[in-house]
Amino acid sequence: QVQPVESGGRLVQAGSSLKLSCAASGRTFSSYAVAWFRQAPGKEREFVADISWSGGSTRYADSVEARFSIWRDNAKNTVYLQMNVLKPEDTAVYYCAAGDKLGVYNYWGQGTQVTVTS
Repeated sequence: QVQPVESGGRLVQAGSSLKLSCAASGRTFSSYAVAWFRQAPGKEREFVADISWSGGSTRYADSVEARFSIWRDNAKNTVYLQMNVLKPEDTAVYYCAAGDKLGVYNYWGQGTQVTVTS
């Protein structure tokens, strides 16, 4: 098993940038596909982006594709989410999840809060 741990969330102003990190304890992250999801107050959890174990494949939600970037450093067992030009509607708890393949995520972190003020 693997246990994702998110970090980097905080309160920022609209237009700012923020980088989230997802590190793993237990088995190495390098063998897992990893995704970022988010959940805003009163809304369902939604997919943000994911990346294959090698980093060769990435996918993004339409709402973030032009502003967010996901990548990984397998030597550090860490996956990153760079978020640029943040908007108030990006406010949410951001979760990192890992799984055996893209689209199937079995291991979830506790989340990190991102708040974007206007």
